[in-house]
Amino acid sequence: MRILISNDDGFQAPGIVALYEALKDIADVEVVAPEHNNSAKSNALTLHSPLYVHQASNGFRYVNGTPADCVHIALTGLLDYRPDLVVSGINNGANMGDDTIYSGTVGAAMEGYLFGIPSIAFSQVQRDWLHLDAAALKAREMVLQMSEQNLVGSQAWLLNVNIPNLPSEQMGRVKLCRLGRRHAAEPVITQKSPRGETMYWIGAAGAAKDDADGTDFHATMQGHIAMTPLKVDLTDHDHLSYWAQTASKLSMGAGQA
Repeated sequence: MRILISNDDGFQAPGIVALYEALKDIADVEVVAPEHNNSAKSNALTLHSPLYVHQASNGFRYVNGTPADCVHIALTGLLDYRPDLVVSGINNGANMGDDTIYSGTVGAAMEGYLFGIPSIAFSQVQRDWLHLDAAALKAREMVLQMSEQNLVGSQAWLLNVNIPNLPSEQMGRVKLCRLGRRHAAEPVITQKSPRGETMYWIGAAGAAKDDADGTDFHATMQGHIAMTPLKVDLTDHDHLSYWAQTASKLSMGAGQA
């Protein structure tokens, strides 16, 4: 089994080091990760400036770009083989509900999925790296189970996994979940720069809005591991017929309805 690992916290982050250590003896593992923290970069690709790849003393390769850049470069020329699995993480903090739209962790995994490779994004719920060893062990177990089920190296799929910051013995089971929803983000924070200009900082993410039973928020609050299958198709299939009349009128032109 050949695994490509990336993340959005940067190649030196404890999460990616723990993930590599957990997987290196069950697969041939390659790390290609951002040089610096790239949280909330989603699927962004760098198109208007050059990208450089360097190698750290531990063998990890790092890129002066986004998480998606790292996976894209790896799959389109940097590696001389096609990985069986792309794994992203372990992220320092949850990627649940609306977070998945912004997440660089999910973005890296999604890039693998877009290239037809099974991919998993792993995150810890809290941002303190507490019990990271247990999260890495759970990631290892899940990868092994996927391999035993002949899901690795098969047709592409994309999973988003959020792991509570708990010791292994206190961690609940893996629960299949749908994405929850958050309230709108907190207001933007403004400050004055030393030159008197107004600076804007994006506010904190909103609290959980839809955390009902069956959501990723609910599962992790109960101490379980939330596993959510994702897809890229953003089409609002349920409302295609609703918009059909509007599309028809638009095609006729103004004043011809």
